[in-house]
Amino acid sequence: MATKHEQILQYIESLPIGEKISVRQIAKVMNVSEGTAYRAIKDAENKGYVSTIERVGTIRIEQKKKENIEKLTYAEVVNIVDGQVLGGRAGLHKTLNKFVIGAMKLEAMMRYTGAGNLLIVGNRTKAQQSALEAGAAVLITGGFDTDEYNKKLADELELPIISTSYDTFTVATMINRAIYDQLIKKEIVLVEDILTPVEKTVSLKPDDKIETWYEYNKKTGHGRFPVIDSNLKVVGIVTSKDIMGHEKHALIEKVMTKNPITVSGKTSVASVAQMMVWEGIEMLPVVNSSGQIEGIISRQDVLKALQSIQRQPHTGEKIDDIITRQIVNLSDDAKETNVFRCEVTPQMTNQYGTISYGAFTTLITEAANYHLRQQKKGELVVENMTIYFLKPVQMESIIEIHPRILDVGRKFGKIDVEVYQNGVVVGKAMLMVQLIDRY
Repeated sequence: MATKHEQILQYIESLPIGEKISVRQIAKVMNVSEGTAYRAIKDAENKGYVSTIERVGTIRIEQKKKENIEKLTYAEVVNIVDGQVLGGRAGLHKTLNKFVIGAMKLEAMMRYTGAGNLLIVGNRTKAQQSALEAGAAVLITGGFDTDEYNKKLADELELPIISTSYDTFTVATMINRAIYDQLIKKEIVLVEDILTPVEKTVSLKPDDKIETWYEYNKKTGHGRFPVIDSNLKVVGIVTSKDIMGHEKHALIEKVMTKNPITVSGKTSVASVAQMMVWEGIEMLPVVNSSGQIEGIISRQDVLKALQSIQRQPHTGEKIDDIITRQIVNLSDDAKETNVFRCEVTPQMTNQYGTISYGAFTTLITEAANYHLRQQKKGELVVENMTIYFLKPVQMESIIEIHPRILDVGRKFGKIDVEVYQNGVVVGKAMLMVQLIDRY
């Protein structure tokens, strides 16, 4: 039976797009406390079912797919620009396709403005009216209001009119930055993107017998299974090691590992990879906020995802991408040694014009990663880094990075990195890394 929290989430998900909800309303309809209703609404917001806007409230929005994450809803625009909704609140859930800056004559402006657009304009009421009639929402900059006719028209057409105190250039920059940040999020692979869903997950119950494990093992070829109770909550994990030496008629709950490590769907695959290596885990149950199983994720799933990430083109370039793009490998397919050259660009400096601590750690990490990956032909994550010293390196200087493997085993490695400028050591660090086998 579903918990109250899950029932509230199901109720919110069943509401029509654009419906306004409140803590008090949910508490009354679902017969729960306001605290329970508040937590469920916040969870729904995290899942993308609703959006909360200051001075407006919480509304049901359409959950965006990951491939369309670069598109914003008008509700999100209100939050981005700290705006005030003047009219058309019923359309806040809608998604905008593009935004148009109204800095031209009306006739020319309308050639670029159409349905699903957002016109960014000042106190030009005629332009605002024409945009609404063309099916576009309006964002008024400079803190200006609009006339009553436009407000009524916005309500009739369910197209928001939003007012913000920021100027047009600032607003365009803020929206662009929000879209850019979402593009970066799109590239970060989460557990929910690659998990095996609960419908396809083979699991055991605490009162099953060990002979059931043997049946599933023969059928699937796997040796690790989550153990779930009647409420679909994960209560244990059972492996071949757990059942070893026990009779087939013994109950699973007697041999299973209780309180197993679990992850949520919003955990990044990189974090899961580190967890699996550190704990020596082959499979992890994926659970929701109530501890109920949503699926499982295996080491093979993680490896495939990590390899896929490396092959993907990056559409949202992060500061790490900008830094590592400067790195050039001076060694011609060298196996034992690699030397990397890099120019210290203005983006890599601190307020004093010398290489920043963050840029330095990114450079040595990427160089060490490449060098060890070339040696082991596997995947790795940095577990610990110790920087012994870093001398000031001026902007536009050329530095050379020399990674050297001190020790490497099946699961762990130790790398020494020295950084030179004009033959003089300007930085030195030690990295401890975890290695992930390909199989």
